[in-house]
Amino acid sequence: MTEHVLTLRELNRATLARQFLLEQTDRAPLEVIRWLVALQGQVSNAPYIGLWTRLQAFQRADLTALLENKQVLRASSLRGTLHIIAADDYLLFQPLLKPALTRNLHLFAQRTEGFDLDHFIAEMQAYIREQPRTAVELRAKMEELYPGMGKQQIADSVRMHMALIQILPAGTWGFTGKPIHMEASMWLERPFPNTDFTLPQLVLRYLTAFGPASVKDIQQWSGITGIRQTIEALRPELFTFRDEQGRELFDLPDAPRPSEDTPVPVRFLPEFENLLFSYEERGRIVDRAYFPSIFMQNGLNCATFLVDGFVAGAWKIERGPTSATLAIHPFNPLASDVQAELQAEGERLMRWVLDGADAFDIRVMKG
Repeated sequence: MTEHVLTLRELNRATLARQFLLEQTDRAPLEVIRWLVALQGQVSNAPYIGLWTRLQAFQRADLTALLENKQVLRASSLRGTLHIIAADDYLLFQPLLKPALTRNLHLFAQRTEGFDLDHFIAEMQAYIREQPRTAVELRAKMEELYPGMGKQQIADSVRMHMALIQILPAGTWGFTGKPIHMEASMWLERPFPNTDFTLPQLVLRYLTAFGPASVKDIQQWSGITGIRQTIEALRPELFTFRDEQGRELFDLPDAPRPSEDTPVPVRFLPEFENLLFSYEERGRIVDRAYFPSIFMQNGLNCATFLVDGFVAGAWKIERGPTSATLAIHPFNPLASDVQAELQAEGERLMRWVLDGADAFDIRVMKG
C-alpha cells in the first residue's frame, strides 16, 4: 500500500497543532512545559515569551514561581543546550542523555595518558559542594587539576557529566548576570530516581510534541545518534508517512493532523525557539532561504514571527530612555491585512512585556 504523502502545509499544520500555535491552550504552564519536553533557555526571557505565545492567560510570575518552587530548572539537556525543563523530567532524562552530552569528556580521557577521570570528577564534586560556582570558577579549577580541561567544550562536558544546573536567579525574567552552578540533586534535595527512562519513551515524547518526524529529525532534536533501531522497534505502534521529498516520517496514531488550509494566526516566537532547532529538515516551519537572516554566525538566533504558519520575518524590542519600540522586519512585503494583524498582536505582546504600559511604538518595516 502506498504511504500517504504529507504536503508541506499539512506537515506545518500538524506541527503547529501540537505546539499550541494553531490555537492557544488553557493548560497550566508546567503541563505545557512537560508536553513540549523542554524550552530552549539560552536567553532568559525566551521561555517566557515561548509560553506567552502558546497559553491563553500566561503571566511571567507563573514561570518564575515554577523556578522558585524548583518544579522546573535551567540546565543543559537535549543537544547539550540550555533548556527550561521540568525538574522531574531532567532527573529522568539526564542518565539517558549523559553518554551523548559527555562525549567530549570521554574522548579527552581516552586520548590523554595518565588522566584519571574518576579522581578528576571527585575533586570537582568536592569543589562545587563547598559552594555554588560560576562557569569561570569551574574552568579555573579544572585547569588547576589538569591543564587543558578548562577549554570550553570539555568544560561544558564536565558540567553535564556532573549534572550541574544553573540556580536562581538564572533563568528568571530579565536575568543577564553570570549564572551560578550547583549539582541538580543538591538543589532539588532529592536523588536521581531508580526508574530507568528509555530511549523509546523519549522518542514518543518527541513525536507527541513535534511529529510527524523522520529518524534524522529525532536525532537532531535529541543529540542522540543511532535512533533507527529504536524506531524500527516502535514501528508497529506508529503511523508512517512520506513528505514531498520522499522522506519517511513517523507519528502517533491519534496525534492531530489538521487540514492544510486550517487558518493560523500570526505568532511571535522568541529567540532560540525550539521549533527552529528540532528538525533536520526545517522546511515545515522556515524556508532555507531565510537561514542567514535567522541563524547568525556568532551562534545567536533572532526572534521571529509566523504568517500563515511559516517564519516570515524577525522582530526585536528596542528600548529608549522613555519608551520602547517593537521593530518588525518582514522578509518579504506583507499584505495590509497581515500588517494589521501583526500590529494587533504586537500591541498585545508589548503590553505584556511592559506590564500594561502604553509608552511604546510598533514599526513594521518594508519587506
